[in-house]
Amino acid sequence: MNDTLAELKNILSDIAEKTGTVVRLEPHGGRETRFTLDFYGVAVDAWIDGDGKTAEETAALLRYFVSNADMLRPLPDREDYLRSILLGEAGSWYLYRFMSKYKISAGACFAICIREEKRLAETVAHIERCIADTRDMVVRMDDETCALIKFCENGQSDVEFARFIAQSVYEEIGVKPLFGVGGEAGSFTEITTSYQQATTAVRMSALFRSRGEVHSYREFLLVRMLEEVSEARLKDFMKQFRVEEAAEIFEDEDMLGTAEEFLENSLNVSETSRNLYMHRNTLTYRLDKIERVTGLNIRKFSDAVSFRVISILYKLIRT
Repeated sequence: MNDTLAELKNILSDIAEKTGTVVRLEPHGGRETRFTLDFYGVAVDAWIDGDGKTAEETAALLRYFVSNADMLRPLPDREDYLRSILLGEAGSWYLYRFMSKYKISAGACFAICIREEKRLAETVAHIERCIADTRDMVVRMDDETCALIKFCENGQSDVEFARFIAQSVYEEIGVKPLFGVGGEAGSFTEITTSYQQATTAVRMSALFRSRGEVHSYREFLLVRMLEEVSEARLKDFMKQFRVEEAAEIFEDEDMLGTAEEFLENSLNVSETSRNLYMHRNTLTYRLDKIERVTGLNIRKFSDAVSFRVISILYKLIRT
């Protein structure tokens, strides 16, 4: 509703500038004429100065102009407008116009943010071929990023679909872009939120150097919760957990990488040493050192959770 009123005010401002007729959305008192504008299905009371036949005729012209403003103002280029919608720069009025013009029906969908620094144009072209016979859409957002809008139709999960596209891109082009998957939107009108979540997943996966190319927004719920905490409160948590005293662990990429791999492998020593190509004794030494420095034995689930929270705090406070 707020977006609709903002669009209406813009149109009324144009009318005032070009014709000198000022249309108010609140009464001022005195000699004025009240009438109703129908703006994209929303009834809005309006007032103009004066009364009598001339004012009524002016009001009728204003009603006609506003109700047909949708036809008088052309849509931007399809890609430009889709880009604006995803970035949250488009009001609900233009969003519905976009859906109507391109016959985007109601239904669940989700957004995927794809970052590829070197061969983005080829990546976009390949994805376009992959979705050619579907309602799905892909649009280039900037020099390193594109967005893929997927409509939920065949029961395939969001992450499964992203992995399918990622594998297809790798097999065809030989690159491994970073994929961030947003949450499911009930309809296209909510796609902006899904894309924001997708970009967050890409940002978080880069910040925390997460394994793999495909990451869901859901993976980083804990991080997002902690991001909402004020910086002063984060610093207070760091003091309580004595994070600074454990800086030698969190500043050591090898030690931190070992810990993260151990957590990713469900605290399994054998699998972690195998994935890291590391001798079991070396892994044991590193886990023992982490416990000695931080006071947390991450072989235990509760301590492992605490370690993950502390590592997130440490990274957030330094970004």
